[in-house]
Amino acid sequence: MARCLPAPIIPDRAEFVDALQLLSRGRVLVQLGDSELGWALDGAPVRYSAPTLTGYGLVDEFDNPQGFPGVRYFRLTERGRHFAEEAGRAWRRRSLLERALVRLVG
Repeated sequence: MARCLPAPIIPDRAEFVDALQLLSRGRVLVQLGDSELGWALDGAPVRYSAPTLTGYGLVDEFDNPQGFPGVRYFRLTERGRHFAEEAGRAWRRRSLLERALVRLVG
């Protein structure tokens, strides 16, 4: 009988590292409405990383009085900043070929 493997914690590692790097530069993650598909960062859709970022406390919602109604705004937590630094170092240690493969397969 085939075993079902659990879903990966980080379904797309390249997107996750990219999101962490943008967030560490002060960019803001936004959620439009309550849709799981409504996440964006720096104008680009975030398809897989938002649940991991929020679920592990790497980002936290903040009040943006100049923001739009119905839009939630998130930025890195202190824990998220440390994690982003470590993830960035680990990513840069990988060879160009490894990074390209991760971008292709998640």
